[in-house]
Parts: sequence; C-alpha cells; structure tokens
Amino acid sequence: MDLGSLSENKVAFFSTQPYDKTFFNKYNEFGFELDFFETQLNPQTATLIQECAIVCVFVNDIVNEAVIKQLAEKNVKIIALRCAGFNNVDLEAAKKYNLKVCRVPAYSPQAVAEHAMAMILTLNRKTHKAYNRVREQNFSLNGLLGFDLFGKTIGIIGTGNIGKAFAKIALGFGCKVIAYDIIADPEMEKDGIVFTDLKTIFKESDIISLHCPLNEQTKHLINKNAITLMKNQVMIINTSRGGLIETASVIEGLKEGKIGYLGIDVYEQEEKLFFRDLSADIIQDDAIQRLMSFPNVLVTAHQAFFTNEALTRIALVTFDNIKSLLVENDIKNKAASLV
Repeated sequence: MDLGSLSENKVAFFSTQPYDKTFFNKYNEFGFELDFFETQLNPQTATLIQECAIVCVFVNDIVNEAVIKQLAEKNVKIIALRCAGFNNVDLEAAKKYNLKVCRVPAYSPQAVAEHAMAMILTLNRKTHKAYNRVREQNFSLNGLLGFDLFGKTIGIIGTGNIGKAFAKIALGFGCKVIAYDIIADPEMEKDGIVFTDLKTIFKESDIISLHCPLNEQTKHLINKNAITLMKNQVMIINTSRGGLIETASVIEGLKEGKIGYLGIDVYEQEEKLFFRDLSADIIQDDAIQRLMSFPNVLVTAHQAFFTNEALTRIALVTFDNIKSLLVENDIKNKAASLV
C-alpha cells in the first residue's frame, strides 16, 4: 500500500514511554517510520519535528493554537491522539490551520472500569495497608474495617462506554446503580439502572464514580456545593479527567470528614507529575502532597488504561486512523474523527 512520500510516512510520538515503543513497533504493519520523543509536546518542543506529516500525542501533551500553528508551518497534516480524551487539543485552531485530528474513542472500556472498581475495593477493604502490615509481621486487623458493597448505592456520572462497563461491574456486586448523563441509555435502564439528575446522584450515592469527559460544562463538577449535598463519608472515584474535581474543595471535604474516601487516577495538574519517576525530587505541588497525606486517599498515576489489551487496541486503532486519513482522507468510525 502506497502511503505517500517519506515525510507522509513518518510519525512523531511525544510523551512516549518504553511501553509505547514496544506496542507501536510491534503493530506497525503499515510500515510507518516512527520517531519517538520522551518529552511532552509544547510550544518549545514542537521544534523537534522534522519532515513529518503526522504527530501522535497523549493526554498531557499541550496542543494549543500556538503549537498547532507551528505544526502547520512544519507541514504536519494529522494530529493523532492515542487516547479517548481530547480536552488538551484546540479543535478550532486545528480547523483554522486545516489539520486533521483523530483519537481512539474506545480502546478498552473494561480496563478503566475495572480499575475504578479496584480502587473502590482497595479503599474500602484497605488491602494496600494490610499488605504492608503483614510484610512487617503485623497481623492485627485494627484499622482495617470495611463495609459490604452489596446493597450500597453507586452513582455514575457519564454513561459512555466506560461508564456502561463500570455499571455492569457494580451490578455484579449487588449494588443499586443510579446514573446521570445528558441522554438516558435504554439498555442500561433495562438492566435496572435508574437515570436521574446530578443533585440526586450527589444526595443518594454512597459511592460516586466519574466517567464523563472534561469540558466547559463538567469542569470542577465536584466542587464545594456538590460536596455539601453528598452523604457523610461518601466515596469519590475519578478515573476520567483531573479537571472534573476542584482539588481545594475536595481537600476541605476530606479535612472536615465529609468525604470518607477518595480514589483518583487523574489529577488536574498531572502533566507535571505523572508518567515520570520523581522519587529523588522535591515535589513542589502542595495540593497533591496534601492529598497523599490523607490515610483515606488512594492515588494512582493515570494507570487505569494500562492493560495489554488496551495498549494493543490503542496502537492498532491509531495506525488505522492515520492510514485512513492518508489514503482516503476519512475515517469510517466517526467517533474517532474530531476534525
């Protein structure tokens, strides 16, 4: 298959990790030339791109108008996101400079949904603390008391592919599941899931799990007013986007004892922290340091997507998106095409 000139056959990857190289090299059946950069894409690092028509980015790369203008000047034609979220991309600027933008809308909903449930179980049954205790020959159960998930009310905000997968898992534990989305899902209603408004989600849920995209309407969805409506000792889980949570308000909720458990796989300022080894550094972000100081907070570093199945799917769909845009100037899966 002719994919065009050398520059049109070259893909520059930013924010790459060793596993990115492993999976993209393994599934590069179209013969693209792959150029991997560990650094984040931003206005300064865009200068690294040389004779390349395709740029592949991840969740914390900065793809604003300043970057997109540079990409256009370098004759980049396609911005391929190897993730589902696209809040870090200025789509209007991409249209303005005539760049195509594509994403991987559903790489493995189960991966993220299962991680959300893993966080719930860990926070509840404190298995992470029990593991460390036993390794130190401390077999006491004091401080490890949990609760039965069976019969508890779980509120799901966002019922796309991931929210739907998580709902099925929650039903399997015998939970009552209520949900909020712009449009109710008839299939989920058949399974016994009750769609309601946000206020009811906040008031009635023992556990709230966030699975909605980040946009102007959802930014800081979990804020002081929302927390005030919630049950005492509520559990909040976020495996979606860090900006859904107003960090300062959640810290206050934890300090006051209103929030009983918090599990976050994403963080509003994560681009300065996640996917890096900072074990020898002094972290300057006081908010994340404060969060990690609470015994009832669990932080994982954007790990929810990280399964063999998901990484395989990400590589295959990303390459297929690029190939379709180069050869046909279109993508059959419209959910994958953003511009």
